[in-house]
Amino acid sequence: MKLNTSVLARKIRLNFTKPLYLLLAILLLCSHDLYLKMETYFLQPEQEATLSLYNGTFERSENTITRDRMSDASIVARGERVAIDPDQWQDQDSTITRLTFTPGEAGTYVAGVSTKARNIELSADDFNSYLEHDGVSDMLKYRTDNGLLDEDAVESYQKHVKAIYQVGAVKTDDWNTALGYPIEFVPQANPYEKYSGDQLEVQLLLDGKPLPNQLVYADYIKSANAHTHSDPGQEHEHDGEAHSHETAQSDGEHEHDGETHSHETAQSTGEHEHDGETHSHDHPHDDDAHEHDGEAHSHDHPDDGDAHEHAPEAQAGEAHTHTSGQQLRTNDQGIVAVELPGDGIYYLRTIHMVNVMDSDELTHQSKWATLTFEVTHNHDSSTHTHEEHEHEAGIPTWVFILGSLLTIGLLFFVFSKKNS
Repeated sequence: MKLNTSVLARKIRLNFTKPLYLLLAILLLCSHDLYLKMETYFLQPEQEATLSLYNGTFERSENTITRDRMSDASIVARGERVAIDPDQWQDQDSTITRLTFTPGEAGTYVAGVSTKARNIELSADDFNSYLEHDGVSDMLKYRTDNGLLDEDAVESYQKHVKAIYQVGAVKTDDWNTALGYPIEFVPQANPYEKYSGDQLEVQLLLDGKPLPNQLVYADYIKSANAHTHSDPGQEHEHDGEAHSHETAQSDGEHEHDGETHSHETAQSTGEHEHDGETHSHDHPHDDDAHEHDGEAHSHDHPDDGDAHEHAPEAQAGEAHTHTSGQQLRTNDQGIVAVELPGDGIYYLRTIHMVNVMDSDELTHQSKWATLTFEVTHNHDSSTHTHEEHEHEAGIPTWVFILGSLLTIGLLFFVFSKKNS
């Protein structure tokens, strides 16, 4: 009997690659959080700035947001809420939607974007994987406890995001503005009156009411403003005033109280890796077809747009999640206490999901919320120190002169007494 080597090779290849395809499908089901992100949340009046919609993780956007998805986009400043013209948004590429703007007067500003609901159909395995990777642990536990892990899902999901940024040195009360979104975070104090090492209480509202016992994730990344005085320094702002702690072999001059001095420390490039891997997601939400090793297949997952690419060698061994940082539960008033351990840009995220019992179309409904802001260390005169150098006050000149005169007088008295 003649052995058909081509058929045998194909069977072997399929047996080895099917598990890989399954793993890749699970990885692709990691759904997309939506954030309003800025390079720095400290601005000056009339300084051009950019708000970017990151749809993916906080550090890597994977899809743009089409304008027809936005039910609201607005900015609040000095008690006035202004809608953002949809035509002002521009797609930087296939992954990031950006708004370039110029803030007016000094104050604490709030920006928000709310998206319309969209449905997604998921197999039972895909839905369970998505719940696990996105940290929707309450729903996953419910399905486990009630023997529902084999049930497929049709989910309606919507996303509502806010950013709070500081313009100039004047603090205003706009930070506590509730935008009326179906779900949203509202700080209980001005984030720009908090500093590294402090704690910020944030309330979570669902349909305008405090949401108790909801899982919230909080994390932060170092920003251009983030520095310590014993570590690499960078240009940053305090109370709207910019200065820098420059790198070694540079003239890192800046001022404190009118006196110029420098910090000469090593500094990193600002580039970094997230969990040691990079990846991108770019396939259409409504037509999720793509190829792996020349074989086409498709799947659905809760995101908002375009094509996914996955390098098997980069991801086959490890799935990324959206559950890093602090894991918190809201109290009876819907409040979580977020620790602010260091300088950087902080981001909070939550997914509130419920079962839908009275619908022939849907099985679940979810509402997603994120909040971003920046924190730096207290830079007032009472707390400001630089471990790498000291501002020596020195001995005042008048004290030195007076001491010298007293010494000369004492010596003159001693020698005069001896001579007599």
